[in-house]
Amino acid sequence: MRFRFFSLLPLALALLLPSAASADATAFLGATPTPSARVVKGFAAGMGLLVVGFEFEYAHTNDDLSNRAPGLRTFMFNGLVQTPIPIGGLQFYGTAGGGVFRERLDVASETNVGINVGGGVKMSLVGPLRLRFDYRVFTLRGTPLYSKPQRFYAGINLKF
Repeated sequence: MRFRFFSLLPLALALLLPSAASADATAFLGATPTPSARVVKGFAAGMGLLVVGFEFEYAHTNDDLSNRAPGLRTFMFNGLVQTPIPIGGLQFYGTAGGGVFRERLDVASETNVGINVGGGVKMSLVGPLRLRFDYRVFTLRGTPLYSKPQRFYAGINLKF
């Protein structure tokens, strides 16, 4: 009986003790090249455990009427899978999620749901500050002008 107790004690402690959780926030600026290069800006806030995490992200891409490139706003909730510790100051991640978008060009607009997949890296700078690089591919439902926009951004990330 005593052997069982001591053999199960580490498992019980591992389940009862809180694991290290962290949160971060990112302000970003980037580009959407679909169908012409335009500025995208936004923010993301998330939390993670050791390998998995969750994130909410808002982004706004400007329109370009001369190239018939619509403006795009996205509100996405994503799951992340990341390296548990930085490797050489770099923390790599993959992400997938979904949410709502609004595409607008002149007076025409489309609001619907969409999904995204992508990945990136968070690079340690000083203390809790990190530089974040991210690439995403979106699949927009409904009848948007461009159903597969892409996005690349760089941002300042604060880990807390």
